[in-house]
Parts: sequence; structure tokens; C-alpha cells
Amino acid sequence: MKKTVVLGASDNPGRYSYLAIQKLRRYGHPVVAIGKKTGTVGDTPVITERPPEKEVDTVTLYLNPAHQKQYYDYILSLHPKRIIFNPGAENPELEQLAEVNDIKPMEACTLVLLGTGQF
Repeated sequence: MKKTVVLGASDNPGRYSYLAIQKLRRYGHPVVAIGKKTGTVGDTPVITERPPEKEVDTVTLYLNPAHQKQYYDYILSLHPKRIIFNPGAENPELEQLAEVNDIKPMEACTLVLLGTGQF
């Protein structure tokens, strides 16, 4: 299973990050959900702190580029294998930083990747 950090997580059922957390968990992936306020999505807590994590496979972004800057150092410190830039989160600056740090940037939709078996 692929440990996934969801940045821009929300406990609002109308948000794509909420749906992604649910689907990731349904597929058995461990999830660390980080948002601007605390809450819960099923059995997954949404936290506001940035815990050190090991063996992170994927960081999936649900933040627009202006809100991503504050997370650059944190994302890079996780040493994920890839960063998924969901629609609206595309960010050439962070994509370049990822590549320089041997992290694969992907402009994709986490929900589609999961639904098509490409996650």
C-alpha cells in the first residue's frame, strides 16, 4: 500500500480532497490528511500540523499554487516518490523543485488514478 499525504484536506463532503481521502482508505492506502482546520473523514483525522513521516509514497495536492509555497520545505522533507498536482494545483515552480530532488511530479487527478487502477 502507498502511504499518501493529502495536502489541502477537508472534512467537507463536497470537496475533492474529502472524496480522495475516502477512496484512498477504501483501497487500503494509509493516509495523512493535512488541512487548514481539524476534522475527520471517516476514520482519518484531518490535522493542521506537519508531522515528520517516513516512507511516503505520494503527496497529493488540493491547494492552489499560492497556498503551496508554505509547504515546499515540508513536502521535500518527506522524500515522496511522487507529487500529484490535482486539477487547479498545477505549479511549475514546485514541479521543478520536485524534479531536482528526484521526485516525480504528475499533473493528474488522484480520484481518476485510483478509479482506473493507475495509482
